Amino acid sequence: MPELLIELFSEEIPARMQAHAAEDFCALLQKALAPLMTAAPRPLFGPRRIAAFGEMAARAETPGKEERGPRIGAPDAAIEGFLRKHGAPREALVQEGAFWVLQKPGQVIEAAGLIAAALPPLLRGFPWPKSMRWGTSEFAWVRPLQRILCLLDGRPVPFALAQGEDAVHGLAAADLTEGHRVLAGTEPFAVRGVADYAAGLRERFVIADAAERERIIAEGIDRLAAAEGLEVVPDRGLLAEVAGLVEWPVPLLGRIDDAFMDLPPELMRTTMRVNQRYFALRHPDGRAAPRFAIVSNIVPQDGGAAIVAGNERVLRARLSDARFFWDLDRKQPLESFLPKLDSVVFHAKLGTQGERVRRLERLAGLIAPAVGADPALAGRAARLAKADLASGMVGEFPELQGVMGRYYALHGGEDQRVAEAIGAHYRPLGPGDAVPSEPVAVAVALADKLDQLTGFFAVDERPTGSGDPYALRRAALGVIRIIRENGLRLGLAEMIAEAFFGYPQATAGAASPEFGMTLATETMRSGWTPPAGSAQPPMVAAFAAGLLDFLAERLRVQLRAEGARHDIVAAVFGAAPDDDLVRLLARSDALARMLATPDGANLLAAYKRAANILRIESRKDGPHDGPVEAGRLVAGPEKALAAAVAATREAVATALAAEDFLGAMERLATLRAPVDAFFDGVVVNDADPELRRNRLRLLHSLCAAMDAVADVSKIEG
Repeated sequence: MPELLIELFSEEIPARMQAHAAEDFCALLQKALAPLMTAAPRPLFGPRRIAAFGEMAARAETPGKEERGPRIGAPDAAIEGFLRKHGAPREALVQEGAFWVLQKPGQVIEAAGLIAAALPPLLRGFPWPKSMRWGTSEFAWVRPLQRILCLLDGRPVPFALAQGEDAVHGLAAADLTEGHRVLAGTEPFAVRGVADYAAGLRERFVIADAAERERIIAEGIDRLAAAEGLEVVPDRGLLAEVAGLVEWPVPLLGRIDDAFMDLPPELMRTTMRVNQRYFALRHPDGRAAPRFAIVSNIVPQDGGAAIVAGNERVLRARLSDARFFWDLDRKQPLESFLPKLDSVVFHAKLGTQGERVRRLERLAGLIAPAVGADPALAGRAARLAKADLASGMVGEFPELQGVMGRYYALHGGEDQRVAEAIGAHYRPLGPGDAVPSEPVAVAVALADKLDQLTGFFAVDERPTGSGDPYALRRAALGVIRIIRENGLRLGLAEMIAEAFFGYPQATAGAASPEFGMTLATETMRSGWTPPAGSAQPPMVAAFAAGLLDFLAERLRVQLRAEGARHDIVAAVFGAAPDDDLVRLLARSDALARMLATPDGANLLAAYKRAANILRIESRKDGPHDGPVEAGRLVAGPEKALAAAVAATREAVATALAAEDFLGAMERLATLRAPVDAFFDGVVVNDADPELRRNRLRLLHSLCAAMDAVADVSKIEG
């Protein structure tokens, strides 16, 4: 098949936009050229270009088709209108039955013509997050577009972006592109294909493939670091960003003045990363090293001495600024920053950060005993956890919130556990981040996330399919991971209810306008009933259960990502709401193990057979949930099944109460033999209506016995 290559060459594209733009371009190309291109082209992108290449058919013929027109005898105006719509002459109509029919011949689509017609509107409507216009043209692009290279099978496909009176500076597609602006100059060169394109760019100091640029950078700085007995601090995001800033990467090492090495390593790394895009180095034991890596976009004639010296000068200024804030913040106790938080809005409907601090202090103290933490220490850590938000350092580097609070707490003589909890309470920050494990840190981290979830759910600012502006899904996954990875046995419903009552709006009344919705609305939305024995008012317990349902859904998403049977979790959770995630997962694991056995699989099939019969018969004469009448059990297999179900229900209830989930599943699996015998030897829909009803009740009791363990109807397969 002919090879297609398109490159859009412009001024420097922001690194964060390049990959997404290239993927969008490939997807749009596949859609626009769909008759001839069945697979999406592959992307290439860099600081000054996005490109796509792939294969497409040279031509294709679409089959002819018929269009039914007006009825025979219809007014001439209707017939003329139909012909104008399809651009056909009167002679093209033929009579078929009671209608005129237009015979439309097939079309031959030529690749070059399709490309020339499709690309101008595609480029004019390209979805850049931000774009600009230049000169007198109405055409918009992320940065001024300078060239369009378009080749099909080695030959240029000319097309222009001109539209009406907009000449777009005369920009038109050709077979030309440019190399490195400094190392190769601005002289364009002709391209004849993908291989020629990549080779020609390389000759002119441009690595077209972003993945190759990343590899060159990573290997280069690793090699330089290893030569000095050091290693690079991993930073996948920075690596991708720097690869989007350079076309011809040349790694170099610089030195950090010893006078700055007493600064916190996280501070130095953030300063280098955020302000300068430098890579931090460290010793093998984890200590910060007085070295940093930079990536030049040119080949320096002096081995990089001037470039390194210039960047060292800039870094000294940056670190001097950081030291100013570091020294200034430590002149006062961490707690002295707290009054400033009373004027910092957390959310318009949820009050200030100062109010949030008081909620966290109360909630962390309540959670502490359940996780084995000292309530006083947990309360103290929660009180100070947000104090660094008012510090000069975090004002300059928001990424360091929590981190700086830990250092300031240690400097102020706070308990080590309090300081570590302050530093860890935002964690986990992502899938690869570790969760807090020290009890005080666990209590504060849970309080932080539960307060966040509860507040935003109470004001109906919950995630939607299109967005999650307050990162509530991440907070929910954080709660789940902290509980799972620490094996915590917690009553989440009660904790959520306590978090709810931490808000003054809750004590002011359930219909407080600040909360934006009433508890009654949440109760109706959730459809939950309060857990048995709950000490909270029914509506509050229902609100907590509704939020617990959101957590359970996040748990199912996480399990699905891990490759686990998420339908089994849904089935176990559907049997009875459970706010102990560890117990929920233990039940799920036991159910999965049972279903993996032949007895379990056959029992599941029997359940579904029974459920189908009950569903069909209930349409005729209503539900069959009454008690089984022993006197109407006439056949041996139905007597045996009734006895087995009764014994199993009692044994399963005892096992579940003792949290012997595997034992409960094993006891449930013993129903397989009597169930098989029942379906083999008994006709459910007996001619005697009383026998029929009693047997349907028996099947209902069988399903109910299994549903006590899990909502088996939710299990797939």
